[in-house]
Amino acid sequence: MLELGAKSPSFTLPTDNGDFNLADYHGKKMVVFFFPRADTSGCTKEAIAFSALKDDFAAANCEVIGISKDSAAKQAKFRAKHGLTCLLGADDATDVCEQFGVWVEKSMYGKSYMGIQRASFVIDEQGMIAAVWPKVKVPGHAEEVLAFVTS
Repeated sequence: MLELGAKSPSFTLPTDNGDFNLADYHGKKMVVFFFPRADTSGCTKEAIAFSALKDDFAAANCEVIGISKDSAAKQAKFRAKHGLTCLLGADDATDVCEQFGVWVEKSMYGKSYMGIQRASFVIDEQGMIAAVWPKVKVPGHAEEVLAFVTS
């Protein structure tokens, strides 16, 4: 997993609204939150929480993007169903997840599989990792990230 002070990988991902290119946001803070799967309980709560704070993040010169392995079409349905306002990136090849170190081996009911570890990163205006939250617990997380970017 990327560590504090590391240079953020440069990336472009499809969204339900066209391509997202991190380089287009140079000079702004960026919150990148990785979530396992669109339209599941925890992921929905997390995306709703970040969406609810969109104006507060914008006031802090900060954009927010959530990234999962879901397709852009699935992200569009997810956005529409829950009225989400944050950007949603589709990393179906898991390239960005791997670059950030969140594509990891997991296990459930004794079976191992690869999946996305719920984690968040703040990228500063110069493209450096300014904060890392590995293994995120959803309740209160978006507010904690907002407190960091406004401090």
